[in-house]
Amino acid sequence: MFFNSLHFAIFLPIVFILYWVIGAKSKINQNYILILASYYFYSCWDWRFLFLLVFSTLLDYVSGMKIEKSQTPFERKMWLWLCVTINLGFLGVFKYYNFFASSFAELVHSFGFTASPILLKLILPVGISFYTFHGLSYIIDIYYKRIKAEKNFVDYSLFVSYFPLLVAGPIERATHLLPQLKVNRKFEFNKAKEGIYQIVWGLVKKVVIADSCAIYANEIFNHYNSMNSWSLILGAIYFAFQIYGDFSGYSDIALGTSKLFGIDLLRNFNYPYFSRDIAEFWRKWHISLSSWFRDYLYIPLGGSKGNKLFQVRNTFIIFLVSGFWHGANFTYVAWGLINALYFLPLLLLNQNRKNVDDFTLGFNFDSVRTLLNILTTFALTCIAWIFFRSKTITDAFLYIKRMFENQKFSSEYFRIERYSNELLALVLLFVLIEWNNRHKLEPISGKWSWLKLSLCLAAIVALGIFSDYKEFIYFQF
Repeated sequence: MFFNSLHFAIFLPIVFILYWVIGAKSKINQNYILILASYYFYSCWDWRFLFLLVFSTLLDYVSGMKIEKSQTPFERKMWLWLCVTINLGFLGVFKYYNFFASSFAELVHSFGFTASPILLKLILPVGISFYTFHGLSYIIDIYYKRIKAEKNFVDYSLFVSYFPLLVAGPIERATHLLPQLKVNRKFEFNKAKEGIYQIVWGLVKKVVIADSCAIYANEIFNHYNSMNSWSLILGAIYFAFQIYGDFSGYSDIALGTSKLFGIDLLRNFNYPYFSRDIAEFWRKWHISLSSWFRDYLYIPLGGSKGNKLFQVRNTFIIFLVSGFWHGANFTYVAWGLINALYFLPLLLLNQNRKNVDDFTLGFNFDSVRTLLNILTTFALTCIAWIFFRSKTITDAFLYIKRMFENQKFSSEYFRIERYSNELLALVLLFVLIEWNNRHKLEPISGKWSWLKLSLCLAAIVALGIFSDYKEFIYFQF
């Protein structure tokens, strides 16, 4: 079930009405309604994977109880590693087994030997990377005694399977979400209105921006060897806005949907394309994943303690693991490596925490420098996105090579029978709106909110009718 589908447009109001009519006076009823809705939501992808979701939930629930009741450090550590190993084992089998098997066969073949790996015909369970990380953060927090184990199985099950965040995040923490699930939620009209505005703006990002950019980005990347430099530059820019509109749009819909039920989720994006350096970009892009790796991998590895060589090692580990988390392809690893290389000068010069303040632009030299830094960071990000989007690393290098060597900057007419000038104008308009709204959590709210809402709905309907690109990119991760 997609957030941008008719199915979800029918599903959400039904759950909303049941939640506030039947569950208005009881936290227990509210949670039962949400967990049943969540399991139905997940079963719409493939009901067979419900068993995997339930098993993962049971595993983490029981492990958390065992860790808390353990009498010795050895016993605590044993339950922790048992739970982590099983969770990562399932993730590895479904997501990475075929990749490693094929890569090993290619390595053996390069030495002149023959290998016939046994490949598994498995469907990647949607959302497995996200709900696995939900459970792991819960278990690790119990192990380090940051939280107590949850005794109520229904509350914990809802924490793992809550449908707004189940298939593509944000990756929630038990310290933030579980307390909200343990109290009765009261209906707040203003909060629900904010939720609707955020859902609509998320749909604008997905349907109007991301899906429109996808048409051109796909055309350009699929035929990059016949495109001129200007089209290849546009292809990288369009994909940058496709993935941003797609994923931040999903996050906005998830956060807005959750507000309808009186529950706040973690913010996942903070206008990352207005970052002044790569370090700031990663503090604003996919915030829940970046902070997860920081808290559960980077800091346990030693973080920023120790000498520079130690810090560089930890930084490269984080970026490479982050790249590999996205999928079983060397292009994702290369994308992570490139971002690590971008980050390296900032780390070595102790400039990685330089741009943590807010800023405004004016008619002065500092503003010109800030704008140049933003444009440079965006350009570097677009180059990295080329590796993320390409099918192979070779394709990515050839794409970049042709982009710099072709030296033709005329507008091309694509086989999809459209010039891209109109889309470029739409993207620029979107950038201006984002810039104006970057201090607001609900861009549609405020003065003239109903007019803005009407314009957004009109754009969603007008472009959504002709769009055949429905899936969200991060569903594959």
